[in-house]
Formats: sequence, structure tokens, C-alpha cells
Amino acid sequence: MTQKLLFICSQNKLRSPTAEQVFSTWDSLECDSAGLANDAVVSLSVEQIEWADIIFVMERVHRSKLSKKFKPHLGGKRVIVLGIPDDYEFMEEDLIQLLEVKVPQFLQ
Repeated sequence: MTQKLLFICSQNKLRSPTAEQVFSTWDSLECDSAGLANDAVVSLSVEQIEWADIIFVMERVHRSKLSKKFKPHLGGKRVIVLGIPDDYEFMEEDLIQLLEVKVPQFLQ
């Protein structure tokens, strides 16, 4: 069974696109990413939320913003806070290792 993962950060420049790229190579996973900021590279859409089985946010503040902006569309969705601060570059090795430790425990 394919699981659909949505990764969210602020700008969709560093953390969430890294996560999307890392896990898109895994079997049985489909991945997407977006940002919550108004000027994000890819701004989060209702369609992405409805598509996702699991939503991963990088920080608690992202979960709060997500709830404020998209509450009616989050019914029954698993939203997981990974606790990864905005301290990493795109595809940085330390970020990849953190993601590979934190994300798989929530997958089927």
C-alpha cells in the first residue's frame, strides 16, 4: 500500500524539499512538499492536504499555522512535528540523517 507523505516548512526551500527528495526514492511512498509562508516556493494548498495520508511539519509553529489556516481540511489527518529547526541547507548530510531517523517510525 502506498503512503502519501506531505512535508511542510516555512519557505519550501530547504527542509521540506530535502525531505521530499529523500523519501521519494523509498518504495511505497509518494511525497510532496510545501511552505506555509506567503512567499514560499510552493505554497501549501488544500489539494495537497486532502491528498496526504500523513503530514510532517518541521516545527511546532508550523503545526499552529497549519491549524489556523487549514483547520476545516485537517479532519482526521495525522500531523507530526519533527522538531527540526531551520539550521540546515538543502540536502545537507546532517539534515538527511535527522530525517532518516525521525520519519520512518511513523510509516507503516
